[in-house]
Amino acid sequence: MTAEEREGSFHHKKVGPRAAIVAAGPIANFILAIVIFTALFTFFGKPSTTARVDTVQAGSAAAAAGFQGGDVVTAIDGTTIGSFSDMQRIVSIRAGEKLTFTVKRGDATLQLQGTPELKEIRDNFGNTHRIGVLGITRATNPGDVLTERVNPATALWLGVKETWFVVDRTLAYIGGVFTGREAADQVGGPLRIAQIPGRSPPSGVAALIHLAAVLSISIGLLNLFPVPLLDGGHLLFYAVEAVRGRPLSERAQEMGFRIGLGLVLMLMVFATYNDILHLAAS
Repeated sequence: MTAEEREGSFHHKKVGPRAAIVAAGPIANFILAIVIFTALFTFFGKPSTTARVDTVQAGSAAAAAGFQGGDVVTAIDGTTIGSFSDMQRIVSIRAGEKLTFTVKRGDATLQLQGTPELKEIRDNFGNTHRIGVLGITRATNPGDVLTERVNPATALWLGVKETWFVVDRTLAYIGGVFTGREAADQVGGPLRIAQIPGRSPPSGVAALIHLAAVLSISIGLLNLFPVPLLDGGHLLFYAVEAVRGRPLSERAQEMGFRIGLGLVLMLMVFATYNDILHLAAS
């Protein structure tokens, strides 16, 4: 290469610029998700329902905690609850942990303590999730679901929070698989993803747009895993190069890429296998 060609060559740049270029792809996935979520909250609004307890299942964690029909949950462990879905999100990831609920009952404000139970729940797409459950339900009557219009700045903040929530839940699920708390059969591939639009309600345009954002986050997060062949693997090699002061040998990098290719292929086969089992059972 000439000096001019070397200056413009990716492999001849310093480790910092190379790492920034590689990280730009996954970062773009996260930015796209934030933009999509921001647009959803801006143009479609933020749907919410009051965190009201309509029924309490007998023998449930909620019954043991002293919940009654008509209670309205306003906070959990000091975190303000703005909707029933906010409460569900917190409870679902805190199975086995004692939570303090601030509850409004009539004119009185009470403090109730309850421990969500870990149960398997089947969603509308046939997927089984192991989440924390209190044992309370809320009836959705006409006019109960409110769509709150938010300004662009608030929508952007909500978009960032929603993106972080997806990242946090994904990492928690992966950790749960390795610890045995979560089932690995939830890992799916293109076949299961293709089912979702067909099973979405006719008016679920916002849900499909939301799915696009979630997929963008998943792609970005997957690419950041420290597996050779993925962007995260390149970043791992660059980190080692920065510490050593020189890159790994070509042989070491080649072996790493072979191992990474094997891991990616095994993941693809496993996800496709799960998809086929899921389709056969549905």
